[in-house]
Amino acid sequence: MLRARVVRQTAMAVCLSVVAATAFAQTKPKPYEPQSGQAGKDVVWVPTPQALVEKMLDLAKVTPKDIVMDLGSGDGRTVITAAKRGATGIGVEFNPDMVQLSRTKAKEAGVSNKATFIEGDLFKADLSKATVITMFLLPQINMKLRPQLLELKPGTRIVTNAFTMEDWEADQTDQVTEDCTSWCTAFLWIVPAKVEGTWSTPQGDLVLTQNFQMVTGTLAGQPISDGRLRGDQFTFTAGGSKHTVTVNGNSMQGSNWKATKK
Repeated sequence: MLRARVVRQTAMAVCLSVVAATAFAQTKPKPYEPQSGQAGKDVVWVPTPQALVEKMLDLAKVTPKDIVMDLGSGDGRTVITAAKRGATGIGVEFNPDMVQLSRTKAKEAGVSNKATFIEGDLFKADLSKATVITMFLLPQINMKLRPQLLELKPGTRIVTNAFTMEDWEADQTDQVTEDCTSWCTAFLWIVPAKVEGTWSTPQGDLVLTQNFQMVTGTLAGQPISDGRLRGDQFTFTAGGSKHTVTVNGNSMQGSNWKATKK
């Protein structure tokens, strides 16, 4: 009789354990899975196709020396891809679930030491250390960020998916034609040095007017042509001679040529 009671109690305990395990499995939260088109703070989230992520980083010529910052980093794919190339990647994302997902994906990809994700507002992020900034934001968000971007160190590369900076003309545009059906265009801008004003040169005054990377003006009263900035590199033609100079604050230096801002 005692033995039968023990058997029944043991069977009941096993049954309760099974029920408890089943209940736990049913109530255990599922891993977070973002949905394309889900609402965000500033824009809805739509993932950048991986082929375009690669194209954007190619366009910016990302190397292991770069610090790549992705504004609105979503599931972390751009930061993780940059980290796989050896760059230091930083993602700024408002959604805490996305941030945690990105960290998990970075760990799975073996790049946690190169990929950092910050939960925060992209408009408040410190961009000063970035050499490359990537974005997939709406045009009005790009324009809101534009004044801050233009104050970054000359030569900083800005790459966007799909959307432009209005009258700040892109330095380069490229498209993905394979493995991409939507959002397949990348735009590159290189933050230009500031050269507008009057400069003193051995040939006379160089007077420049600047519209982002495009520059017009005169040298000793004669018009210059083909004036263009690419970061701190300034090229222009004057008097039949082409000049390529490096801008460093209030001075320009080229081969046998220099100028100082007045």
